[in-house]
Amino acid sequence: MTEKKTLEVRVQPTEELRDETLEKVEAIEGDEDVEDLHVLNLSSERELSRLMSEKNLELLHAIAELEPSSMRELADLVDRDFREVHRNLEELENLDVIEFEEDGRTRKPELWYDTIEVNVDLAVEA
Repeated sequence: MTEKKTLEVRVQPTEELRDETLEKVEAIEGDEDVEDLHVLNLSSERELSRLMSEKNLELLHAIAELEPSSMRELADLVDRDFREVHRNLEELENLDVIEFEEDGRTRKPELWYDTIEVNVDLAVEA
């Protein structure tokens, strides 16, 4: 069985992310082992809300489970209007949650992870 890949989603101030990244770079330069994390840092809870909308999660589930070969096929699979699905997929691409494999005029939505883990520090003011 292949190991599941997880996308960690955080709402974190940019300054904290920069400091954390610098620490990891220093550790790598010092030949220390660094945990291989795949982190998506969102700048606001509003972006998190967009990512976790019911419609976007429906699309992410369908991409993961059904592996559609195009945006149009995905729209058919979830029984939604193509324009709506296209708009949602563009939003997910802008958030760096999906990628598209281009094949001529066809754009296949793809995920590189199996799960999403969301971390929100409630002690930090949004």
